[in-house]
This record gives sequence, C-alpha cells and structure tokens, in this order.
Amino acid sequence: MAVTSKIKNNKNLFFSGVVVLTFTNILNKVLGLFFRIPIGNLLGDSGMAYFTSAYHIYTWFYMISTGGLPLAVSMLVSEARFRGNKKEISKIYKVTMSLFLIVGAVGTLLMIIFSKAFAFMNGVEGSYISIIAIAPTLFFVCVASAMRGYFQGFQEMRPTAVSQVLESAGKLAIGVLFANYAMNQGYGLPVVAAFAISGLTIGTACGMLFLMISKLRFNEDMYCAEFESNGTKLANESHSSVRGIVKRLLYIAIPITISASIMSLTTMVDDMIINWRLMSIGYTQDIANALYGNYTGFAIPVADLPPALIYPISYSLIPLLKGTLTIGDRKRSVQICKRSLKVTSMIAIPCTVGVCVFAEPILKLIFKSESSAELAAPKLSILSISIFFICILSISNAVLQAHGKQKLPIISLVAGSAAKLILGFVLIGIPQIGIYGAPISTVVCYMIATSFNIYFMAKYADVKPAVFRTFWKPLIASVVGAGASFAALAGMNSFLPSRLATIAAILITAVVYFIALFLIRGVEEDDIRMLPKGDKIFGIMQKLKFFKNK
Repeated sequence: MAVTSKIKNNKNLFFSGVVVLTFTNILNKVLGLFFRIPIGNLLGDSGMAYFTSAYHIYTWFYMISTGGLPLAVSMLVSEARFRGNKKEISKIYKVTMSLFLIVGAVGTLLMIIFSKAFAFMNGVEGSYISIIAIAPTLFFVCVASAMRGYFQGFQEMRPTAVSQVLESAGKLAIGVLFANYAMNQGYGLPVVAAFAISGLTIGTACGMLFLMISKLRFNEDMYCAEFESNGTKLANESHSSVRGIVKRLLYIAIPITISASIMSLTTMVDDMIINWRLMSIGYTQDIANALYGNYTGFAIPVADLPPALIYPISYSLIPLLKGTLTIGDRKRSVQICKRSLKVTSMIAIPCTVGVCVFAEPILKLIFKSESSAELAAPKLSILSISIFFICILSISNAVLQAHGKQKLPIISLVAGSAAKLILGFVLIGIPQIGIYGAPISTVVCYMIATSFNIYFMAKYADVKPAVFRTFWKPLIASVVGAGASFAALAGMNSFLPSRLATIAAILITAVVYFIALFLIRGVEEDDIRMLPKGDKIFGIMQKLKFFKNK
C-alpha cells in the first residue's frame, strides 16, 4: 500500500504529542505572564479584580460548553481509528461540529444577556463590561474544540498547539495594545479591563481559523494505516447512526463536563465568598477587591504554571489508553498509566517544593510591583502545595475517563469542592486568617479529590503505583535540590542582582535535583526505554555512567 511508507507510529505520536504540547504550554504560560505583567502594572490589584472576575465567569461557561465533548470526540475517533473505520470518523466529526456550533452560540448569548447579573453575584459589579467583551470567545472556542477533539483522537497535537499559541499571542499583543489605548483615553478601570480581555477574543478567533485550515489539509490515511497493516481493520463502513453517535458522545461527555465545570463553578462561588467574607470582617469593598485581585492576579497564575507541564501528558494519554483498551491490551495500558504517574511525580514534586520555598523571589522575578509580590508570596507558598495534587488529579482523571469510569471523578471533585467552599467560608471569616483561608481551602480541596481518584484508579483500573519509587524518591531529591539552591541564593544575593540570583538558584535546583534523582535511582531503565529512541538514549546514558553496564 502506497501510504505504508508514511505510517504514523502510535507510540511516537504519543511522545511527540506530549513534547509538542509541553513546549506549547510553557510558551503559552510565558506569554500569559508577559500579558499579566503589563496588565497587572496597568490595572493594579483593584483593576485585576474586574479582569479576573470576568475571566472566571467565562471559564465556567467554557467548562460547561467544552469540558467533556472534545474528550468524548477524541475517544470515539481513537476507537474508530484503532479499528480502521474511517467512515465512522467522518460521521463523528460532522455530528460533533453541529453540536458545538449550537452550544457556542447559546453560551455566548447567555453570557451577554446575564452579564450584569453575573457581575453582581461575583461582588465586582463593574466586571459586566469585561464579561460582554469576552463572551464571543466562547463561540470561537466551541468551534475550535470540535476540531481539537478530532485531532486528539489521531494523537496529532500540532494543530492544537499552534492554535493555542495564536490565542496567547493575540491576548498578549492585542490585549496589551488595547488596554494601553483605553488607559491613555482616560477610561475607568472596568473599561480598561474590558479592552484588555478583548485580546483573548480576537486571538481565539485566529486560532479557530488556523484549525479550520489544518483540517482541510489533514491526511487521515497516514494515521489509520498502522492499524490497517496490523490486521486490526474492521469493515470500513460506518455502523453508527447520527442518534447513536450523539448518544455515545453525551454518555461520555456529560460526566466529564460535570467534573470539569464543578471546579470552575466552585472557583466562581469561591470568588463571591472571598469578597463578601472579607467585607463581613470589616474590609471596605475597595480593600477586599485589592486583596482578591492580588491573590488571583499574582499568586494563582504562578501556581498554575507547573500543571501546564502535566496537562499534555493527560491530554495525550486518553486517546492512547482508549485505543489500547479497544484492542484488549490491558497489560500495556496499566504499564502506560504507571509510567505516566511516575513522570508526573518527577515533574510535579520538585515544582511544588521549589515554588513553596522560593515564592517571593519568583514573584519578584516575574512582576514589577515588589509590594504586590511581597503581599502575594505567603499565599503562593501555601497554594503551591496544591500543585502536586492538581497534577496527579489530572493524570488520574485521564486514566478513569479512558477506562469508561468518567462518572467517578465527579464524586472526587464534589467532595473536594464541598470542603473548599465550607472551609473557605469559615476561614476567611476569621479576622486572624482572612484571605489566607482561600489558598488553605484550595489545598484541602485538591488533596481530598486526588485521594478519592487514587482509590478509584486502583480499584477500577488496576493501577497501583509503587509509592516509594513514584512519590518518595522525587520528594527526597526535591528537598535536596531546594536546600542546596536556598543556601546558594542566600550567598548570591550579596553580589548579584536579586532577579539574576533567583534565576541562578532555580537552575541550581534543577541540576541538583536530577543528580540526586539519579543517585537514588529515581530514574530506571524502563523509564528511558519507553521513550522514542529509548534504547539508543539508554545506551548513551550507560556510556555516560548514568546507568551501570550489565
């Protein structure tokens, strides 16, 4: 068959997808911070309250609209692909696009019509202008999500990656430009925030257009050929009716959407709690807005950076696991899950320790306002503990969803969210704790949700990671790395500028961490061999004495 020479290998697609999305997520987070820095400087703590409030409303609608359907599409496309059923893939895409067009249009209209009501409920009434400005983004995202789910099913992540970069670049370039224009025109902070957030709307539209072009140029044959040549191809005919496809999509998507929207809804309710409870203990609305804006505009964005390294793994893991389970290879699926958890721990744990220890230097490295950085630092140190749990939660969600247990994360997240809201309400209302109740309740939320997920994963997916190798070894190496760099930072601050000393300390942390991890055998032969060209990489590492010759 002519296409055989261009077969896209499934294993290589997984790792290339992880690499592409990891690089893209890092780039997007950097662009996001570059956006946050000038926007934070322009708007200040109070102005960021309008921006963040509107963004959280949008995020909730976004999760409801697209939280589950793209993943459901990717699972159905992956199943059809592993079976070589290309006609089924085509029908799945057409049905999905129709659904997303409707959902996006309805969601956008609801955001516009009820913008003032949402702003009032959030305790930041002037944010309704920003809600209207960001509302069209929902329509563009819905259309883009249909295509991203389609590409994810083929484990082809490059179109998704490029479209996300376009979104971030648009938000940065256009958002900052518009915000500067509005500020120079003398508009108030609510209007300036709306101009800033409109950059995301325009950037998302550009990302959607790129995905449309990519879909027109996409060659499905190269991605299905591996399974046709292996003899796993079924009759290349579509057996599902439109109604059947919609039913399967909704069966998968609704629990995932509920899971995704639970945290967004919780965050939205939490926003209301923060402002109202701060005012209940004597703060004026302006001061409450400033404290809220400092926490959500400075601490949360930094805490959100490390999970960006993990989301590509979970994003790529779902179609791979679904396909592996489709052809009955359960042993391989368990191995993939355990390795994914181990890699996640090796990334998440040092990030958690590093952000906790270096919260203030990191904030001062990123943001211009030293007073805002100093105010946000203690909150970030507390919030950083949630990084590990968020990362493990992401991978365990992917495992459960791929195994058809997408309803179980709902239980985990409801338990965590209930704890967050109750604990946040109580703690923020205590004058001695105040705003610190928000990060404390967030940590408890994700700790509970992750614990439930790990139990479900062991029971229903037979995934029981080795605790010492998976979690304790990275923690030991992380503590060693953080300790070494903390001492180095104290010394370097005496002769280097603070920002340069912080960068050097972070690099020292990374180097010492990986050396310590290898010394305590936290990285094993199988971890290397599972990578693309893994045998070759392992051979080189043996020559460099990272591993002993057998």
